Amino acid sequence: MSANHFQGKFEVELKYRLESKAQFLEILNQIPHEVMLLDNVESDWYFDSPKRELQGQNKSLCIRTMEPSGIKLWIVKGPETDRCQATNITDANNAKSMLETMGYEVILKAEKMRSIYFVGQFHITVDSLADIGDFAEFAIMTDEEMMLSSYKVELEALAGQFGLTSFDLQTKSYKQMFTEKAV
Repeated sequence: MSANHFQGKFEVELKYRLESKAQFLEILNQIPHEVMLLDNVESDWYFDSPKRELQGQNKSLCIRTMEPSGIKLWIVKGPETDRCQATNITDANNAKSMLETMGYEVILKAEKMRSIYFVGQFHITVDSLADIGDFAEFAIMTDEEMMLSSYKVELEALAGQFGLTSFDLQTKSYKQMFTEKAV
């Protein structure tokens, strides 16, 4: 298992809605893979300015905690769709307090159950969102901007091994889904 799976400033990610999480996992167990973590609860705190300036710039700022793994992350996405950077932090509460001191406010709190698997150079996350559904994200992080389109083709082929097609593709972010659910 390698931390290299999560290094890079670009992320190619394809998210699919799962009709059957159990069936998806059956297929996964038939192909070579490594388990990074199983059934972690991820709690995300999304921040923005009172005037929603980050949202206006198509950026997202999140502090994430994962239990029981104990992983804590500071995540920034955007403005480009494929732009994503994350860094480990040691004190999520202090990071949230610092953001609030700088004038940012929590605009959304979200929680999901997540398992992460490695299949070759790619990682697959299997997520369960209460009252929203189950999803699988096929992804790779890279600094190689020229590789984004070819990685997308490879990820589509990998998803195809699970019987997933463009019909199952979900283009909304989890943040959007949680926000719509709250309305």
